[in-house]
Amino acid sequence: MPRLPVLFAAAALLFTSAAVQAARVERVEIIGLDEEMTENVRVSLALYDAIGNEVSGRRLAYLLREAERQTREALEPFGYYSPTIDIERNGESTAVAVRVVVDPGQPVRVRNRDIAIIGAGAQDRYLARDVANFVPGEGAVFSHADYDASRNGLSRRLAERGYFDAEFASRRVEVTRADYAADIDLVWTSGERYNMGPTTFEQTPEPVVNDSLLERMVYWQEGSYYHQGRLDRLRTSLARLDYFANIDIQPQVDQANAEREVPVQVTLTPAKRSIYTSGVSYGTDSGAGIRLGVERRYVNMRGHKALAQVDYAQRRKTATLQYRVPAFAWRDGWYTASLQFADEQTDYVDSRRAELVGSRNGQYNEFLNLVASVHVLRERWLFREIANGDSDPDTAPVLQRYRFATFAYPSLRAEYVDVDDRLFPRAGIGGSLMLRGGVEGVGSEASFAQLHARASWFRGIGEANRLIVRGEIGHTFTEALVDMPPSLRFYAGGDRSIRGYQFREVSPRIDTEAGRYSVGAQNLVTASVEFERYFTPTIGAAVFVDSGDAFDGSSPNWRTGVGIGARYRSPVGPLRLDIARGLDNPDSSFTIGLSIGAEF
Repeated sequence: MPRLPVLFAAAALLFTSAAVQAARVERVEIIGLDEEMTENVRVSLALYDAIGNEVSGRRLAYLLREAERQTREALEPFGYYSPTIDIERNGESTAVAVRVVVDPGQPVRVRNRDIAIIGAGAQDRYLARDVANFVPGEGAVFSHADYDASRNGLSRRLAERGYFDAEFASRRVEVTRADYAADIDLVWTSGERYNMGPTTFEQTPEPVVNDSLLERMVYWQEGSYYHQGRLDRLRTSLARLDYFANIDIQPQVDQANAEREVPVQVTLTPAKRSIYTSGVSYGTDSGAGIRLGVERRYVNMRGHKALAQVDYAQRRKTATLQYRVPAFAWRDGWYTASLQFADEQTDYVDSRRAELVGSRNGQYNEFLNLVASVHVLRERWLFREIANGDSDPDTAPVLQRYRFATFAYPSLRAEYVDVDDRLFPRAGIGGSLMLRGGVEGVGSEASFAQLHARASWFRGIGEANRLIVRGEIGHTFTEALVDMPPSLRFYAGGDRSIRGYQFREVSPRIDTEAGRYSVGAQNLVTASVEFERYFTPTIGAAVFVDSGDAFDGSSPNWRTGVGIGARYRSPVGPLRLDIARGLDNPDSSFTIGLSIGAEF
């Protein structure tokens, strides 16, 4: 009998030592689920936190027991409430591998649903559309994520449309596991819709433009129905002015009057008045250069703007003066007067010009910007002259001569951009269409009409790839092409055209005593296909094929370039470094192009 307590003590000691023996969790595998569900189970399992660590026997046993419950709860958001779960422990006592084998089973589907808005909002056709599009629908798998997104979206939509008193009359979801069914009961009481009250502007710490100028941007009438989209458009219009560093627009619902009119407070912090720019550049065609510029965001209290900029390179120089006045009579936009002097003495162009432009632009809608302008151009350029009246241009010597011409003409331009991100679009299309023309004897030395169109299409492929397709076409209607200066003719080649060929390399040529020059063409056609792959969120590479021609007559002589590039997504737009080779007798065996900035 005295030996019995000793035996009990020995057994207890042995049990305790086994329970506290440490084990290392080597790996945890989840079998039987798709990628999204597997990831949700992975982040829900406490076992994953133990991988690579030694845990006590008691702790491991607890984690294994909890793994089934945690897996089951992780599958419920996807509509699977009755899975079959098998937890397998493999390996030695000190090194453990765990397999979580899951059969998700039959999903729970929506059996009945009552989604409604009662009150004034019941007559709102936009809210009715949102109710009709509520997901999940009857018969669909009951996804918690879809349900939450639709419910929160409708609540947000009610507030955006001015139903600030909206609240839930009923919010219930019942899941019957035995029937694999979910019943949704979701009803809002909207209350009455609020209206737009007075809009007040405050510029702090001091005003930089007249409030009367800003008030003209408020396009709605006081007392009209409230809509958040109106405030969003006002914010966009104020941002386009570029006067302010910070724009804060707050509807003051708690100060609404008895007619439910909501005052709107707009608080504006002025941006720095003057912007100074400087930089250096180098191009194989233009040579080394510098850029200096200054812009006054607001010249006076009427919101006028002014800009002066000089680009001075070895073989290409421009000086620009610009003055802008805000315009609101038609659409948000500007009246602009600009004067530019340009001198280009490159391998392909010998030209000097002065151009005065008066324009009016306006944002017609979210995607379309329209520009109407009048141009007065004075240009000197090198042109082809047949010596001694020889009628055969193929055998006659060509003399170096300069010609002067003056053209005055109107221009219309439409710019369309519908993309998901202007800095780095992955879906959408953008482009421009320009029409300009002049009449001989009415300010111009030749009659002409010119059409020029560009388009770019973007498509994301997976998370890391992007396909870009670009095209360009142009035609000049004229019987006097020889009288047209270079700035009114078409050229191809360069970073935004046919890579593998120098800027303005592709066009009809003439040989002169000073060298061989591109004289520009009557027609233009180019096309480009580019594929980008990003290895990190910011660093990637590209391959591309460009082709096209600037030509006279009816048949292009297609020039094709191919190349590779490096890409970096900077905060101001992609940085592109391209190395390209022309396949059809280019002047250079390779071209290197470097550019930075937004696509639009």
